[in-house]
Amino acid sequence: MTLAGKKIAILIAPRGTEEPEFKKPKEAVEAAGATVTVIGLEAGEAQTNNNDLDPGSSYTVDKTVGEVSASDFDGLVIPGGCVGADKLRADAATVSFVHSFFEQAKPVGVICHGPWLLVEAGVVKGRTVTSYPTLKTDITNAGGNWVDKEVAVDKGLVTSRNPDDLPAFCAKIVEEFEEGKHPAQARSA
Repeated sequence: MTLAGKKIAILIAPRGTEEPEFKKPKEAVEAAGATVTVIGLEAGEAQTNNNDLDPGSSYTVDKTVGEVSASDFDGLVIPGGCVGADKLRADAATVSFVHSFFEQAKPVGVICHGPWLLVEAGVVKGRTVTSYPTLKTDITNAGGNWVDKEVAVDKGLVTSRNPDDLPAFCAKIVEEFEEGKHPAQARSA
């Protein structure tokens, strides 16, 4: 599979994104040939976390959410981490950015607590989604069909539960990004 020429956005929150859920998908997409842009709430560096509480590494934010548009990219990765996902879903510009990927029928990969952004963006209704188990009620209340699976795929949306699912998640996002737009996704946004 090749993602040569594809531009993929990946979100990061300051002091809150789970490091392996950021690092591994980024590496997988880059290894497949895509150009990855790190999108953050603030310019500069964003420190990740491990196990939600332990400090992780810092990564350079390439662009802030206010500097980009979904039309600039071919796909989006939303890592988890309960603190990071909560910070991202609290930001109206980030929620709008996420929603735009669905309006434009572009593939999106989301892991762990990341589906909170999907709930906030209003794109869960009628979709089959997996996540960290504590999000089940949020997803079902938003009209989604929550499943306990390593990876779930629904019209270009790829979701996984936790860092243990990263190998399957990374393989599936590369596949979906290679396939490109999914017109059925736009109809449900």
